[in-house]
Amino acid sequence: MGKKSFKTILASTAVVLALSGAGSVAAAPVNVMQTPKVAELVGDFDFSSSAKTKVIVELTEPSIVEAKHKGQKQTKQNLSKARNQVKSDVSKVVKNAKVNREYDYVFSGFSVELPEDGVPALLSVPGVKAVYPDVTYTTTNVGEGEEISAEDFSPEMMDSAPFIGSNKAWESGYTGEGVTVAVIDTGTDYTHPDLAHAFGDYKGYDFVDNDKDPQETPEGDPRGESTQHGTHVAGTVAANGQIKGVAPEAELLAYRVLGPGGSGTTENVIAGIEKAVEDGADVMNLSLGNSLNDPDYATSIALDWAMSEGVVAVTSNGNSGPENWTVGSPGTSRDAISVGATQLPYNVYDSTISTSEGVNYPSAKVMGYPSDEELLALSGKEYEFVDVGLGAPEDFEGKDLEGKIALISRGGFAFVDKATNAKNAGAVGAIIYNNVAGEHADVPGMAVPTIKTTLEDGQKLLGEINSGNNTVSFNIQFNSEVGETVADFSSRGPVTSTWMIKPDVSAPGVNITSTVPTHDAANPYGYAAMQGTSMASPHVAGAAALVLQANPEWSVEDVKAALMNTAEEVIDPGTGQAYPHNTQGAGSIRVVDAIKTDTLATPGSHSFGVFDKNKGKQVEKQQFTIKNLSSERKTYSFKVDMGENSKAVKVSASNNLKVNAGKSQNVNLNVQVDASKLEPGYYEGTITISDGTETMDVPTILFVQEPDYPRAEYVGIAQQADGKFEIQGLFPGGAESVELFVYLSNKDGQPVAYLGDIATYENVPAGYSSFVWDGTVAVGYNGIPNGYKLPAGNYYNVYAYATYKGQTDLAGVNFLLK
Repeated sequence: MGKKSFKTILASTAVVLALSGAGSVAAAPVNVMQTPKVAELVGDFDFSSSAKTKVIVELTEPSIVEAKHKGQKQTKQNLSKARNQVKSDVSKVVKNAKVNREYDYVFSGFSVELPEDGVPALLSVPGVKAVYPDVTYTTTNVGEGEEISAEDFSPEMMDSAPFIGSNKAWESGYTGEGVTVAVIDTGTDYTHPDLAHAFGDYKGYDFVDNDKDPQETPEGDPRGESTQHGTHVAGTVAANGQIKGVAPEAELLAYRVLGPGGSGTTENVIAGIEKAVEDGADVMNLSLGNSLNDPDYATSIALDWAMSEGVVAVTSNGNSGPENWTVGSPGTSRDAISVGATQLPYNVYDSTISTSEGVNYPSAKVMGYPSDEELLALSGKEYEFVDVGLGAPEDFEGKDLEGKIALISRGGFAFVDKATNAKNAGAVGAIIYNNVAGEHADVPGMAVPTIKTTLEDGQKLLGEINSGNNTVSFNIQFNSEVGETVADFSSRGPVTSTWMIKPDVSAPGVNITSTVPTHDAANPYGYAAMQGTSMASPHVAGAAALVLQANPEWSVEDVKAALMNTAEEVIDPGTGQAYPHNTQGAGSIRVVDAIKTDTLATPGSHSFGVFDKNKGKQVEKQQFTIKNLSSERKTYSFKVDMGENSKAVKVSASNNLKVNAGKSQNVNLNVQVDASKLEPGYYEGTITISDGTETMDVPTILFVQEPDYPRAEYVGIAQQADGKFEIQGLFPGGAESVELFVYLSNKDGQPVAYLGDIATYENVPAGYSSFVWDGTVAVGYNGIPNGYKLPAGNYYNVYAYATYKGQTDLAGVNFLLK
């Protein structure tokens, strides 16, 4: 949608505003100037602010692991000396700088707290390679967990562990025994009876409280809410009690890097990665992330070097789907295994709802449900239904929902949270109607059985309540079974700048039952169902433990390739075709196949990069490696299918390649793209490898002209002490123009009225850019005078509308003007 259309649609609902207080015209565009070479600055900063901030400083002196793998000599003593020199120099150019954490094993540098206006001074300090923001990381689960009673769960994590083949691996003797998995998360309740077996005397480390007790945040912590996420993740990996995880005899180490409320920052995440490697972990799981699609964040660098040191690093891909380019760090890591989330096969039901005679709701469909039994329990019965607006907790206050149906409008926040709020209020079901024309998405695993309708049918239901007809009956019938599907919330790739396919693989992540602490002294140990890529990632970490036990001589690249090469393609039921590679990766993991494979293709997916020739044909050369693990010589053939684009994209490979038993050979690929036959964009293909008996598929991708990543990926705003504002934006490839404009909004970020333009900037460089704004509207709209200063006390949305190489995208931020 173009900017003008966007403005027009929202402005059509504009209210007449009484804005007072004149101000000067908005700030002029920032000029970009060439500067001497200094350290790289990654992130957005307010250089006019003296407020304290934290950053991660990377040194030019390589870490222990980096030096080792580059054939260089490095010692902790030498690194300490180099680091201390840089710290000394920093203290001379930045007053009140305080170093917090120091790193030397998989990342070379330190975290430092300093006034924000001192950040530029770091860039010219000798020995500083890069400066990164100490960004916030959160758990990657969707909504709150639903507690499961002891009667309602079965061993083997309900269905997910058997679905990926864990039980068959156990029958073959592979249980994860002798393999250590590090859970880098919110901490773990290692006293839980299903997990106690997996912990020795040394439990790990707590980087939040800086001690050797990596427990979850308890109830009553004055710093924030209690946590249970890390315990749930740990149970998925290695529970062995009433719940049985993927690798039930693996050993666990816990590293608490996310504190109260499940939130933490880069400085602790890097420390957790580094400590896990030094403590001898074989596998590490990070079910955490942020929303920035950047492969070169400090955490991604640390993960890449952890993989180089022989630790299989597994991370969640994020929950910002279903659009492309939504993967966030550390899922953007080049080498770590990034995991998307799938839903296990489920049943589809038809539904009709009825109120008074003559009123029909043709759009009513089942949206999601916690179990077939709970959904079918509604059928044939009549319930009172209650209007609860958007379904926020406060919308239920003073209303009796016990045993009733909650009628909820779409908007404001996630569907899963609306259903959870309804359940918490005592409702047995929900009807969620759209707030715009059309049908909204299905959301598996809702906390209560939920029916969805269009806005039109929602208005009918509201009309029935207003007329006193406040009862609804349901007729729900089985329709069909749907196979494994990719969850809508699962973030998609590709990764900017590396153009890599992400996720690498997928695994079950919807309605996953595992261990949790209840924080109830009378009954401290429980079980809960959660969903998110947080739940998918530990399935893969557990699977990696099984693969390593079965093949202890394998490298991390071998483990990753085995899981990718043997993954099963996931089919989109809406199209009948396989989901795109950037949605599912190589597919859904199958443990036994990964353990038993006798051929490995590395890497397990391949990006041919960007082909930017405007006319004629462009040829590039690539290669990957085939490893024959069998005891016999094999002959391999290769077929590359670019689908309907095969005439424009031709890939030739070595054919009839003979590889001796236990040996490896490189496979050369020549990629020819005829730009005249292709529109700009990205194109997926598949390399099929056959040994005459079995085949495996390797996903591949390439781009023609500038990739279609979001031209504006992020917008932030900071109000300064002098009343001015700094607007920060992330423009991955730069922009020919960036237009900033402002809306009046509510606290939930919903636009109310278009107010006008702030400024237009040209030739904005790639990466992060900052713009100074004095809080005025340069060009007003709908009666707003030019130059009027926005009054305090209101919420506003500021948008950046960026254009680059024929593509325009929008990003925005909601803030309260104080």
